[in-house]
Amino acid sequence: MHLTHPRDISQTRGTLYGIQYLRAFAAAAVVVFHAAERNGLHFNIGAAGVDVFFVVSGFIMMVINARRPAAPMQFLRDRLLRIAPSYWIVTTIMLAGAAAGLFPNLLIEPLHVLGSYLFLPVPSPNGGHLWPVLVQGWTLNYEMFFYLVFAAALLAPSGKQLPLMAGVLLLLVLAGSLTGRDGPLLSFYTQPLILEFAGGAWLGTLWLRGKTFGPLLGTLMIVTALAGFSTIELGGFEFDAWTCGPLAMALVAGVLALEAAKRLPNLPMMAYVGDASYSTYLWHTLALAVVTKAGTHLGLSPLTVAAAGVVAGVLIGVVAYEVVEKPIQSLVKRRRLAPGQALTRPPGH
Repeated sequence: MHLTHPRDISQTRGTLYGIQYLRAFAAAAVVVFHAAERNGLHFNIGAAGVDVFFVVSGFIMMVINARRPAAPMQFLRDRLLRIAPSYWIVTTIMLAGAAAGLFPNLLIEPLHVLGSYLFLPVPSPNGGHLWPVLVQGWTLNYEMFFYLVFAAALLAPSGKQLPLMAGVLLLLVLAGSLTGRDGPLLSFYTQPLILEFAGGAWLGTLWLRGKTFGPLLGTLMIVTALAGFSTIELGGFEFDAWTCGPLAMALVAGVLALEAAKRLPNLPMMAYVGDASYSTYLWHTLALAVVTKAGTHLGLSPLTVAAAGVVAGVLIGVVAYEVVEKPIQSLVKRRRLAPGQALTRPPGH
């Protein structure tokens, strides 16, 4: 562990390009996973992009709170305004499409719809899974739960917030292990992947204190993480939070080490894709549905259709980012600004 001078608040305001690259990487991995799955191919490890997202989320929350300390309710309001609008729009499109017969396999049940809008895990009529109407929104249910735990921890003195937050998440996982996770809510909120948020928050605390690994060790951690993900995929091994979580933490820690040492290349396009990663995550399955149906109708090979789906999934994310997400967040931020304050670019997460 390399110790530098603690980063003051002004230093946390700049863009962390490594985090943006990681968000782009994670979003692309999820898009490839879903594109492959829809075409009978296999890229199961792409789902581990979610693990990277969770670690990154924990990191960002710590840094954002250091930059702009907020009371618990204000923190929750800010996060809801950041996450909910775009998600609700895509969910509404899914429901409208189902009503119009565009998604014949999507069954609609009022309680499930309500849970989808409220970020609550309600068994889906489409197989009983704890998925919302927009299936990938299950991760946002975890995000919102983490925000609640984080907000509660803000009530404690700053030095005790991380231990309190991590302790609550760890106790939930232990409770789930001891009880067998009997029941949908207990099963959902006691999964070990919630510890990935705590891992990211710990990395955020180290970053704010100026503690990072050296660039050589950071590079080794990145290589090890990518090799670990590849081994799981190529070997056909089972992957879960106990394997992918530590690998995701190693990847994030390694990238932060290179960031601190100013060893990361300048990749504007990748940083931009990172900016658009949330929209890509939300919207890509709509593009995949269209591309897969068209490709199948044209008799294209599964690999060709999957590749086209990946391109379409990223493109729809970029378009949604420009047309939907950015305008909404600009409006939200403009309304939060006090009179006379300048409007700045909205945060990337």
